[in-house]
Amino acid sequence: MLKKLNQITNITIGSFVGVFIGCGIYVFWDYKKHPDLYAMQSAPWYTSIFVYGIVMLIFVTVAVIAKLIIRKKMKEGINSTDAYSQ
Repeated sequence: MLKKLNQITNITIGSFVGVFIGCGIYVFWDYKKHPDLYAMQSAPWYTSIFVYGIVMLIFVTVAVIAKLIIRKKMKEGINSTDAYSQ
């Protein structure tokens, strides 16, 4: 069960990083395609990339903390079964 949860956490982390990279590439492409639209904005064109990056870092941090908790539980499970086998 914990191994499956660990795999789901890995997939979640990879998904968030992939979405961030995809959004960053799209914003850069859109900026190169329509620079005049971004010139009208008061914020720089890469502001949305920073916002996506901050949100992604928050989610990945939570996922990494969950992954560390899962890893600790898995090690405790292994150690408790070793104690019973002796």
